[in-house]
Amino acid sequence: MTRTMPGPRHVGRRPARRAIVPLAALLLAGCGGGGNPLGNPPDVNNSGGVTGQKLSFIYFQKCINPIFQAQLQININGVISTNSCAGSGCHDNANGTGGAFRVLPSATQVDLANAANTPDVVRASDMYKNFYSAQGEVIPGSPATSRLVNKPQVLGVLHGGGLIFANDQDPNVKLLQYWISHPSPQGQDEFSVAGNSMFTPADPATGSCNTQ
Repeated sequence: MTRTMPGPRHVGRRPARRAIVPLAALLLAGCGGGGNPLGNPPDVNNSGGVTGQKLSFIYFQKCINPIFQAQLQININGVISTNSCAGSGCHDNANGTGGAFRVLPSATQVDLANAANTPDVVRASDMYKNFYSAQGEVIPGSPATSRLVNKPQVLGVLHGGGLIFANDQDPNVKLLQYWISHPSPQGQDEFSVAGNSMFTPADPATGSCNTQ
């Protein structure tokens, strides 16, 4: 007697349905990636991008770090609340659950015009720690493939903190895109004075942050 094996359409169907439940639970998570396999990786990977160019610290501390400190509207499955990226439970360095990206809420701007603030001194500051951590979420020169831009918009990647920016027209997204797409010239470090041209007028002390 010949036995007929079940067709491939029956194989593995039930386990596939059960997998939907834990995925849905992940979407309901609060800020961050603690325990979320689809969240940020456990280690910071500061990619040098394709060219190895550095992002501007000058622009970061005046134009980007304030985004992390600001009180922003959060949409998690239609539930609206307000918090900051640096808030406890999100990306706060001490109590955050937001994976590898960490922010020191108390970081203050470093006076780069002060000769005492050498590169070594600046790199030991809280502001630089925020700068370093943020770089782990970007690919210099490529904002479209950088998690720091895509995760808060929930573009092709889950974000435990929900939808922060509705679209790329949000002023904060514009700032992030500009910073990432304008690395320092090849061979120059993150403190390059070329970063001054990212302000109008070209002076970080008095100029406004360019976005285009």
